[in-house]
Amino acid sequence: MLYRRLLRYLRNFYVATGLGLLVWMTFFDANDLPTQIRNRWKLYELDQEARFYQEKIKAVQNERREVLGNDQLREKFAREKYLMKKEGEDVFVIVDEHNDPLEK
Repeated sequence: MLYRRLLRYLRNFYVATGLGLLVWMTFFDANDLPTQIRNRWKLYELDQEARFYQEKIKAVQNERREVLGNDQLREKFAREKYLMKKEGEDVFVIVDEHNDPLEK
């Protein structure tokens, strides 16, 4: 009974054409549904990455503003980040083996 009813609707030209177009657009077209889902997911990932880098840029800009404004902070920054030293000084780098992030 249901089969006959569906068959009657599928014999209608407009329903059959619309259904065929829907199947074509969903699975076979260049902009098919799986491609759209992958593109949306990639867009979401790129948005997350962009937000991450924007936050990093803000942090670096704040750090730069602080460091460039103070000679003592500039010297501390150079010593800590770039292991710079004054003439005649020795630099010792102490690595905590228990909290090494590369081991995990």
